[in-house]
Amino acid sequence: MTWPPQSLDLNPIEMVWDVFDRRVKEKQPTIVELEIAINTLSPNYCRSKGEQIALNVDGTTSEDSNTYSVKMMDKQTFTSIQSTTNTSRYAAAIFRKGELHITPLQGILQMRPSFSYLDKADCKHREREAANEGGDSSQDEADEDVKAVTVRFSRPESEQARQRRIQSYDFLQKKQAEESWVHLHYHGLNDGRSDHERLYLYCQTMGGSDNTELVKTPKEYLAMLMPPVAEEKMPVGPSNMLSMAQLRTLPLGDQIKTLMKNVKVMPFANLMGLLTPGTDSTAVLRCIQQVALLVQGNWVVKSDVLYPKNSCSPHSGVPAEVLCRGRDFVMWRFTQDRSVMRKEIAAIIKLPPEDVKDFLEHMAVPRINRGWEFLLPSDGSFIKKHPDVAQRQHMLWMGIQSKLEKVFTFSKDDLVSKKDLETGVGEQRLKAAHERARHNQPSLEKDLSARRQGGAGASGGTGVRVKEEPVSEDEPMDSCSSVHPNGLVNGYPSSSATCPASNPHNGHGGTPTPSPSPELRDFVWNTFRKQHVLTLSEVKRLFNLHLASLPPGHSLFHSISDRLLQDTILMSQCKQILVPFPAQSTAAADEQKVFVVWETGETFDKHRQVLYEIFMKNYRVRRNVIQTRLTQELGDQTTKADMDRLLKECCVSLGGMWYLKGTLQS
Repeated sequence: MTWPPQSLDLNPIEMVWDVFDRRVKEKQPTIVELEIAINTLSPNYCRSKGEQIALNVDGTTSEDSNTYSVKMMDKQTFTSIQSTTNTSRYAAAIFRKGELHITPLQGILQMRPSFSYLDKADCKHREREAANEGGDSSQDEADEDVKAVTVRFSRPESEQARQRRIQSYDFLQKKQAEESWVHLHYHGLNDGRSDHERLYLYCQTMGGSDNTELVKTPKEYLAMLMPPVAEEKMPVGPSNMLSMAQLRTLPLGDQIKTLMKNVKVMPFANLMGLLTPGTDSTAVLRCIQQVALLVQGNWVVKSDVLYPKNSCSPHSGVPAEVLCRGRDFVMWRFTQDRSVMRKEIAAIIKLPPEDVKDFLEHMAVPRINRGWEFLLPSDGSFIKKHPDVAQRQHMLWMGIQSKLEKVFTFSKDDLVSKKDLETGVGEQRLKAAHERARHNQPSLEKDLSARRQGGAGASGGTGVRVKEEPVSEDEPMDSCSSVHPNGLVNGYPSSSATCPASNPHNGHGGTPTPSPSPELRDFVWNTFRKQHVLTLSEVKRLFNLHLASLPPGHSLFHSISDRLLQDTILMSQCKQILVPFPAQSTAAADEQKVFVVWETGETFDKHRQVLYEIFMKNYRVRRNVIQTRLTQELGDQTTKADMDRLLKECCVSLGGMWYLKGTLQS
């Protein structure tokens, strides 16, 4: 059957309404239009709406080109669209005399309503508005007559521009609209032309030699009729997302590394379930030990897999090497206990809270009044089934523990295990302490009795009231309550775990403060030359980061107390200024200790000193106050550049007020 056809055979079911017109594009046979009559006498037809639509489209004039000649919407246009582009799986079949004749289809069209009449109505509306706004002013016409006309000649179109224009959507639409329509004639179901066209649906070579018996099996014949759909190429997703189908195309080692990097903690049985069925468990065990460590019978991804070399923390910028040491310590603690305390972890590894929280969230969940508990229950079945792997991992953890003890200067005996408390070790320690106290009680009572007798003689026999000396708030870091069992004083390594107040040779009731090392002086000097204004808490935070970046066993790890840190600051041409914080301030004691660079040998030191004196009277000031005071003290030599530099080095702004760095409360 050739195109364009001169007839159109329609299904009788579709011919419920009269067909006004049928047309098809001459060169694009997939574009078909049908104009179907609307039953205007139906009780469901709104006559007023139909008349309004016809009026909007055609206006009040009566012309042959009108869309609705009867002044009423009495027809509707249906336009074809391709319902599918691949018709190789579809066919038209007809059954006659026990024979099934199948004819392949070249295309399938779906007819949908066209609303082109609404576009015509919009054009009419715009034309009427233009006519109303244009007016008939003769002056305007005269102005138009004398208006100068500029003639321009278009440039010759390049080949590249021509190709873009031809491939544009507007050009294709215009070309399609310019193509002429071919009007079709309808032939009924029993018409002779329809019978003739239906003959093409029957096979004409039934008796030929080409028709052989079916020798295919049912499965092969079904595959010929309905070939399997070719798998579409999977789109490339983001680098951090991988489907299971894509995952199984990778080598076994890469599969396990990708799974562990995303899941982080996994039992061995779950890992085998995610891999391709039939994978050798021995090969999996060999690969898993390269990217994970055994913790309580479960596999936890190694730190260097999550934090590759030359990377850093997204929260604090700490280098990957330091992050790996801190995370390894957290993993090692979970090999000792089911639960750990976050404060204990942070006090030892000395990393920012955000990084510590990330470590814990990788492998644990928080429990009320129990700290952080390991994410999965202990897998004893794996340890029993693979004792050689468990023993190898135990030896590996022993080596990691020895390295961690050197880095963080702690001993395993210093960490009181909850498991030990449950098994009675803690009770044994408590009993030993009671025995020592009971053994020393007679000598203590004797000493106390002697003191009472001496005090009674001095006070007329009324007895002595023992008054406890309060601990100075200015030196909270040297008090007995600040000493950690592992020798850390408020989170800093201390040379002695004993209470400083027990040494009578110090004027402050403690041991003499040692002199700062050259490394500590260099750290303080360089830090304050960059920052200019720092609170004690910020200095300690920066110092912790500096300690974490040093190699294991460095001399700076020892004998650094808060008193030594403050003395080193004061010896680095810095001063502590008293900022009058408000009474309702929530700042901690370390946050209210503000240290500033006082002298650097620059002429700009005088500007900073004037600024510090201003903030010693008020903790927040306005810019004009600072400007006025600088002008009074230094004269007109203070420029805007000096003012901007001063505020940038020493202050932060919020709500039009300026604060010293570190003193702005959230």
